[in-house]
Amino acid sequence: MTEEYKAAKPIYVQIADKIIHSIVRKELSPGEKLPSVREMAVKSGVNPNTIQRTYSELERMEVVETKRGQGTFVTEKEELVEEMKDKVQQELMGSFIGSMQELGISRKKILDDLALYLKVEGGKES
Repeated sequence: MTEEYKAAKPIYVQIADKIIHSIVRKELSPGEKLPSVREMAVKSGVNPNTIQRTYSELERMEVVETKRGQGTFVTEKEELVEEMKDKVQQELMGSFIGSMQELGISRKKILDDLALYLKVEGGKES
């Protein structure tokens, strides 16, 4: 099963983003072992070198830790996970606001519509 990737962003960054989102959504737990480079390459439909670069970048960011002979594991630093969650939230809000402003929607209308949306959808919180 090959994934679809956007040309505007390097594939290794897109895969890293997916892993970060999985950590933030708690689909991956602190200390959980990630698939091997080969397994992840097959799963993602990319070259193993791309996954190695992804894991190296995530390790540089301290999102994962590689233990020689054991594999790559999700960080157990809860404060880092919270920072990642805040960063993802800011990116999503920035993208949303930017898209609305590109449509010519005023900040006031965005806020009003968002408040209404949350009021209507409020009962559907998870």
